[in-house]
Amino acid sequence: MQRRWPDFEHAAPADHAACRALLCDGSRSFFAASMFLPQHTRDAATALYGFCRMADDAIDLSDDRERAMAELYARLDGIYAGAPQPIAVDRAFADVVERYAIPRDLPAALLEGFAWDTEVRNYSTIGGLEAYAVRVAGTVGVMMSLLMGVRCESALARACDLGVAMQLTNIARDVGEDARAGRLYLPLEWLQEAGVDPEAFLAAPAHGPELASVIARLLDDADQLYRRAEAGIESLPRRCRPGIRAARWLYAEIGRELERRGLDSVNGRAVVPGWRKGQVLLRVLASGETCEDMLAEAPVPSATFLVEAAVAAGLAEPEAAQVPAGRVEERINWLIELFQRVDERQRLRAADAGEPEGARALQLQGETR
Repeated sequence: MQRRWPDFEHAAPADHAACRALLCDGSRSFFAASMFLPQHTRDAATALYGFCRMADDAIDLSDDRERAMAELYARLDGIYAGAPQPIAVDRAFADVVERYAIPRDLPAALLEGFAWDTEVRNYSTIGGLEAYAVRVAGTVGVMMSLLMGVRCESALARACDLGVAMQLTNIARDVGEDARAGRLYLPLEWLQEAGVDPEAFLAAPAHGPELASVIARLLDDADQLYRRAEAGIESLPRRCRPGIRAARWLYAEIGRELERRGLDSVNGRAVVPGWRKGQVLLRVLASGETCEDMLAEAPVPSATFLVEAAVAAGLAEPEAAQVPAGRVEERINWLIELFQRVDERQRLRAADAGEPEGARALQLQGETR
């Protein structure tokens, strides 16, 4: 029996517009990738991003993080009870979890990862770090798959791989920024093997060949997961593949930019310039690499519970019609022009402020999020 998908019941158009504003302001890479998704998937993904962004900000900007976490769990309870709080992202996300049968275990695991951040945990091994990444990013990959009507266990495992790869990329990029905030996500075991004392590094963050070797190792792990994720992308509805492939390549390019900077993520933040993002997006048209032998691989060990919860949650939405190739090319051209305008504005701002162009670019914290 085919499932009938209801209209949105909780959110008004203004609520979804508020989520889109959060996306445009907070994540240019995610925004660029979302432009290649079908409209109904893009709207749902924007609501999902709005909830994730709201939750992250609620904790980071709070003076009492334990209370903030308790409030977030209460808001999640309201969302799943069909009685979201009168907040735009809550109402929009309530519609999404109802329409796409997203099990509560997934956003609850996301909040659990945020709770680990409030505890300022360190991770001894790559397995421990992956368990954190599964919660704060793998959950998003699995939920995105559900928005696209995918509940195949192997495809969901690869979606989780993609989320974890993106989070490892973020960690590699933000080593200095995190250290100055008193946080260290790199596996302690790897640091010690490379001859880097974790406590000394936190006390005085400094770049060196030893630290660079650890960052390179983390990017290698991320790249392996990106390659595994490609097999899952081929399992998505055709109309959704360009958007997810764009996200995969745009995020992987952060690692390439970091490599161009000598793997130094202490003295500056690797920012992918707009013109290079344009090149990456053009690659989306030509890219069709598959890794079918990787599709059946087990998920990251700490992600098994997410995949099982998603598979058990319900039915998939029927696949939408394929978008014409010409529309994809139009969107790529539009995004390239947008990136060029952003780069030009940044150069003008740097000139007005009397700052070197590169220094100004490194201060734009939202550029590659």
